[in-house]
Amino acid sequence: MDKLWKYNRVSIILTIICALFYWCFAYQLERTDFLRMFGLWAALFFLSYKIIQLNTTNTKFLAGIALGFRVIFLLAIPNLSQDFYRFVWDGRMLLEGINPYLSLPETWIAEGQIPIAQAQELYEGMGELNGSHYTNYPPISQFCYLIAGVFSSNSIVGFVIVLRLLIIIADIGTFFFGKKLLRLLNLPEHNIFWYILNPFIIIELTGNLHFEAVMIFFIIWSLYLLHKGYWYWAAIVLALSVSVKLIPLLFLPLFFQKFVSGKSTSIVSNIVKLIGFYSIIITTTIVLFAPFLSSAFISNFSRTIGLWFQNFEFNASIYYIIRWIGYQTIGWNIIGTVGKILPLVVIGILLLVTFFRKNKSTTQLITVMVIGICSYYFLSTTVHPWYLAVPLALSIFTKYKFTIWWSFIIILSYTAYIHPDFKENLWFVALEYITVFGIFIFEVFRNTKIVPLKSIYIEN
Repeated sequence: MDKLWKYNRVSIILTIICALFYWCFAYQLERTDFLRMFGLWAALFFLSYKIIQLNTTNTKFLAGIALGFRVIFLLAIPNLSQDFYRFVWDGRMLLEGINPYLSLPETWIAEGQIPIAQAQELYEGMGELNGSHYTNYPPISQFCYLIAGVFSSNSIVGFVIVLRLLIIIADIGTFFFGKKLLRLLNLPEHNIFWYILNPFIIIELTGNLHFEAVMIFFIIWSLYLLHKGYWYWAAIVLALSVSVKLIPLLFLPLFFQKFVSGKSTSIVSNIVKLIGFYSIIITTTIVLFAPFLSSAFISNFSRTIGLWFQNFEFNASIYYIIRWIGYQTIGWNIIGTVGKILPLVVIGILLLVTFFRKNKSTTQLITVMVIGICSYYFLSTTVHPWYLAVPLALSIFTKYKFTIWWSFIIILSYTAYIHPDFKENLWFVALEYITVFGIFIFEVFRNTKIVPLKSIYIEN
């Protein structure tokens, strides 16, 4: 009994220290103060690791403190990202019956015809760059913003509280279905806490209101349904995920073997199911976008998406090497050209792993999803920290753990905010990706078994 009390006492003390550090992060930190940010970040990662290590069988305790840490942020205004100001803008525009995809915040401000409360404050908060581009948040995200607008049409803090509650509910759903899926895959259930209790997830998603949390909930739920054999419901839920953020579209080719090599003895039946799966996803997505569809919407939305490939640069890896080569050989930034080519390379990689890598089982499928989305980020021109949430969530169902290390070291990308004019330190970017690539390559060699040459697959 004394030993058990000592064991629990250590966990409680570590939990209290974590709570204090999260409070400091939420209410006392400026993103320009990188040294303090890194100190809190590193301490939270170490303490969270020890708490999970000491309580691998005490899932109720871990789940309780994961919820408690999120509640700490409830009243906090996000301090590492200003994107939430655009969420407030879009939600209040919808509340007034105005399609947020068809107008620019800067136009409303310039014309002085402002239909929503606190418009000037919101515009200044989101920044000129955000305010000069059309919104790119899909309809389920917009619906969440509308819900927040209904409950808080005149208070930014109130709006933030509602969005944060929605994200916390999504994380509870991820915990529920993630734990069930781990059990079905005969994997340790405590693996879910490498996501749920990860300080990166708590700070970037709950703290900074990034809706990757909602998207991930739908992805995990969809994978659970698919594993159970309910492929039609899995398709609908995956479409909901696409309608939060478009990134799950990358996964669509990867389901090919899961269906074609399914349990059914008839390959025709399996192909029919595959076509049905894709058809349901596409149809559901179109239905969700339908209230906003118009030629202007398609033009504005596609133009904004294109900016991420051909205009914006942040925390990239392979692209920065290509850009440097371009400067040395041509003399200028070649993002306009490379930004069109790299997505094609990503598609090629996805097709390669779709047809030439074994991914029939759910575990193999999820492993390929991790490799696919990380390939996309490795080749992207822009990798904001919160993008990493998806591969991190998926990796808990695989043998790969490099995403956990990446979730820690990605804090180095915030060194860009040390400078008032926002300037990246490429030495820190290099340190981040050397670490990530090093661990990733090590895990690939450790986890990969080469099968005889007569086989076309590489097994994991």
